[in-house]
Amino acid sequence: MRIVVNALMYAIPSIFNVLLVCLVFWLIFSIMGVQFFGGKFFKCLDDDGELLPVTEVNDKDDCIKQNYTWINSKITFDHVGMGYLALLQVATFEGWMEVMADAVDARGVDLQPQREANLYAYIYFVIFIVCGSFFTLNLFIGVIIDNFNMLKKKYEGGVLEMFLTESQKHYYTAMKKLGRKKPQKVIKRPINHFLAMFYDLSNSRRFEIAIFVLIFLNMLTMGIEHYNQPHSVFFILEVSNAFFTTVFGLEAIVKIIGLRYHYFTVPWNVFDFLLVLASIFGILMEDIMIDLPISPTLLRVVRVFRIGRILRLIKAAKGIRKLLFALVVSLPALFNIGALLGLITFIYAILGMSLFGHVKLQGALDDMVNFQTFGRSMQLLFRLMTSAGWNDVLESLMIQPPDCDPFFNKQTNGDCGHPLLAITYFTSFIIISYMIVINMYIAIILENFNQAHQEEEIGIVEDDLEMFYIRWSKYDPHATQFIHFGQLSDFIASLDPPLGISKPNTVALVSFNLPISRGNKIHCLDILHALVKHVLGHVEETDNFKQLQEQMDVKFKKQFPTRKELEIVSSTRIWKRQEKAAKTIQNAWREYQRMKKEKERSNSGDSMTQTSSPGGWQSKLSALNFFHLQVSRRGTQCSSRASSRKSSRASDASDLSELAGPWLNLPLMLVSGADDVVKDIKQQSEELGKRY
Repeated sequence: MRIVVNALMYAIPSIFNVLLVCLVFWLIFSIMGVQFFGGKFFKCLDDDGELLPVTEVNDKDDCIKQNYTWINSKITFDHVGMGYLALLQVATFEGWMEVMADAVDARGVDLQPQREANLYAYIYFVIFIVCGSFFTLNLFIGVIIDNFNMLKKKYEGGVLEMFLTESQKHYYTAMKKLGRKKPQKVIKRPINHFLAMFYDLSNSRRFEIAIFVLIFLNMLTMGIEHYNQPHSVFFILEVSNAFFTTVFGLEAIVKIIGLRYHYFTVPWNVFDFLLVLASIFGILMEDIMIDLPISPTLLRVVRVFRIGRILRLIKAAKGIRKLLFALVVSLPALFNIGALLGLITFIYAILGMSLFGHVKLQGALDDMVNFQTFGRSMQLLFRLMTSAGWNDVLESLMIQPPDCDPFFNKQTNGDCGHPLLAITYFTSFIIISYMIVINMYIAIILENFNQAHQEEEIGIVEDDLEMFYIRWSKYDPHATQFIHFGQLSDFIASLDPPLGISKPNTVALVSFNLPISRGNKIHCLDILHALVKHVLGHVEETDNFKQLQEQMDVKFKKQFPTRKELEIVSSTRIWKRQEKAAKTIQNAWREYQRMKKEKERSNSGDSMTQTSSPGGWQSKLSALNFFHLQVSRRGTQCSSRASSRKSSRASDASDLSELAGPWLNLPLMLVSGADDVVKDIKQQSEELGKRY
């Protein structure tokens, strides 16, 4: 509501500019109309109000001599102000045929009009309709759409969104989609064979198609029903209704048995179930003929809503789905515009009762169309906001003596109208309601339709997100929103393009730098966020963009509270570095073990002596030195490789040094207790191997 009202407020300067353009443009046509048709709309009428032919009355003098009535049309081009009113009728296509007919039939001042005496007048009205109506009036739509879109971006994304680049806007649009869906629990197949059979049937694609075919057949039978139909047709329709109600009831029973309580967690299933209950209730009430506070016919009408089940098919129709998406997203704003329009109508209804409640009922005014009560005023204004017949009502409210009594009932102005007030009242209401507020419906629907189209152009649509969570449910059947780190590679490889990344995908996983929580678990939103960013490519990092990301993070924390409570202990990039360091140490340890065995084989002749002699310590010390050289050599190789790669991987060697650094000083340890040191190294290496 705030966006709608503010859009109108901010659009006031632009609307005045459009009005100024219209006034200037219409002024030209109004002046031309005065020159062409000024004083030429007078006509001679007989006692029955019928137009007399030229053969009987040629001019004003003939009319007066024969005691006929020489009268002017209510809408004329006698002066510029009246010309504006005539052009407004032409531009809104209400009563414009009468105005054009008077202009085409006009012969001259004080001359009786003749049918199509002035054919060139058609050119005047055609040019004005094209330029003055199709062009200038549609400027209102352009101004309103522009202001509405600008304010919508301001209030939804803040002022920051207005300063984003094209790639940043695509990223922001994709991010807004991520919070629309969440993982869903997988309904487990029952162990019981009987229940499992119903479970398989309720999830069968053939079963679903058969139900849709029956819905189409039910639509056809409902379309056959007509007024005053033969009894045989009535009987066939009643039998078919009972048949379809039974089939749809059995469908509900099958799904309830197969899906158990999960059946009622799906809104569509609840909708189907209520329709079945209403249909059964209607049939029972008709059969037992019980008097109800509501007619059984109303319950039969409920069956028509079965057609709504066809909307499930929109998943397979992208074009229809786009239109329906624009409509559904527009509904809140459309209700807000309706509320604003109701407020404007309420104000004008009060004014109408005060200004025109006393006007004599004549012409377009009768006991149904008037401003005498608030209800009638609201009813009439609702009709007028569609511009239907507003010119006829205006003419009736402009009534003046002798057609009315200015002293009727001792009221001010009696039962006569107020021409100037009526013109001001109606023109302002038509401009505000019909030309401005009603056009906001167009602005909202166009904006949401363009938004749906832009989301498809980005490359990530709702189908991709739905596919993501369908695949996710296989790895997270309980909808905990987490999967184990070891499942990440298989999960991403199982996704369809554009989100999926086929194996080997280790490099991509490392580049995502996904946060890993305690228990080696990763949240679904972090994975989806990384995949979307991977699809969109590079996005410029600016201050405005960072602030917008912070706003999105706040929204995500509200939508995914479990993610907010995460205790991050690592990331995929850190895991890769630790894995590389562990493998380097393990390789060095294997080389050490190999050297040790070779030494033992070479000195197998006197192993006990070697163990107790200094030479034995020298053998172990040389093995330790070899281990030291292996770790140092691999650390140097990692450093040289990291220096030639991206900066994001340059710290791999430092991580290796951090992990293996204390081991590099092993040869400097005391020779005594070397067996314990070697044993400790072996134990730590085995633990690292199990961990990584």
